[in-house]
Amino acid sequence: MHELSMLDTSAGAIEPLKADAADAAARIAKANSTALETMFGVQKMLLDEMVFTSKEILDRGRTETHLLSEFVSKMAGSHSVKDLKTMFEECSCHQIDFLRRDCERLFKHGERTLESASNLLAKWPRP
Repeated sequence: MHELSMLDTSAGAIEPLKADAADAAARIAKANSTALETMFGVQKMLLDEMVFTSKEILDRGRTETHLLSEFVSKMAGSHSVKDLKTMFEECSCHQIDFLRRDCERLFKHGERTLESASNLLAKWPRP
């Protein structure tokens, strides 16, 4: 009790404490704001990824169905071994071309995702 009565309670001693408290409150508010922005950014990225994945699955299914129907129609139209050989070569070229385009599209998507993630992490303050 004796120590408490010895504390200087003048206005000069309280002002630095108020400034420190205001500074701490500002830093906490900034940290909360940054955390909230990051949380919403991550949520947006996840939703974008789900939309992209669903579109890719539908597009892949549509393309595979088209390639299969093309293969079946060419198979039905071939009447000799030479026609079958030509048909298999054409269909394999179509399949390879499809895989190439698919890989390029996924690579570009990966680049966009990494760019979005780096932009999201760039908002975090440096310690």
